[in-house]
Parts: sequence; structure tokens; C-alpha cells
Amino acid sequence: MADLTIDIGIEEADREAITEGLSRLLADSYTLYLKTHNYHWNVTGPMFQTLHLMFETQYSELALAADLIAERIRALGAPAPGSYHEFSRLSSVPEDDDRPDATEMIRRLVAGQETVARTARSVYPMVEKAHDEPTADLLTQRLQVHEKTAWMLRSLLA
Repeated sequence: MADLTIDIGIEEADREAITEGLSRLLADSYTLYLKTHNYHWNVTGPMFQTLHLMFETQYSELALAADLIAERIRALGAPAPGSYHEFSRLSSVPEDDDRPDATEMIRRLVAGQETVARTARSVYPMVEKAHDEPTADLLTQRLQVHEKTAWMLRSLLA
């Protein structure tokens, strides 16, 4: 039987801590993906066309990001969470229990983007400690996207 021990220069305890953080990031990203896709389907009002297209761009980007995050978790040797149950347990992004109007959708997406940015940022210290440059790069890219998207959404509310 082949030796399946991972020996990439990151200690097992560090890999476990990083993958726990990345699992929270994946759950936040997927929950925000679902929220954004829901808003894409259900937005109405005078900004319909603009928001419908903007939300589609955003949920498409989040779907790709979820795949990258899950693959990094796997590369570090852990199983990636992949069920609604796991995501709801791990996510900091609240789910809706109502049907918000377009302006409230934008507000909630700003909050969601900022939540995901905070989660990504919270993982960074353990990544830096372990000298895990690929994960640091992934986190930096995610922070750039979420901070820019929050700014763009926030600008619609001004």
C-alpha cells in the first residue's frame, strides 16, 4: 500500500488549522453564492436589469471561488465541506427568511461580502505562520474581490 502521508513542508497541526479556516471561508462563500443567486432570480424594480446582471456576475465568480477554496482544502489533506448542513454550521453569512426589496438586497450583499472578507482575513495569521504561500495568495485574491465588490455594491446605496 502506498504511503499517503502529506509532506509539503507544512506541519499537520498547521494544515488542520488552515483547513478549518478555509472550511469556514468555503461555507461563507457558498452561502453568499446562494444568497446572490436568489437575489438574481428575485430582484424587481427600476434597477432590475442592472442588478440582475450584476448579481449574475457576482454569483458566477463566487461559484468559481468555492471550487478553488475546496481544492486548496483537499490539497492540504482535509475533506472539503460540501453539504447544506455543514455550510450552515460553518457559515457566518446569515440566510434570509424573507423577501427583501432591491435596496435591502444590496445592503445584505454588502454585509455578506464584508463577512467573507473578514473570514478570509482571520485565516491569514495561521497561513503566514506556516509559510503557506499558495493559501496566502488565494486569501489575498479573495480579499481583493470581496472588498471591491462590497465597495461597488455600497456605491449603489449612496
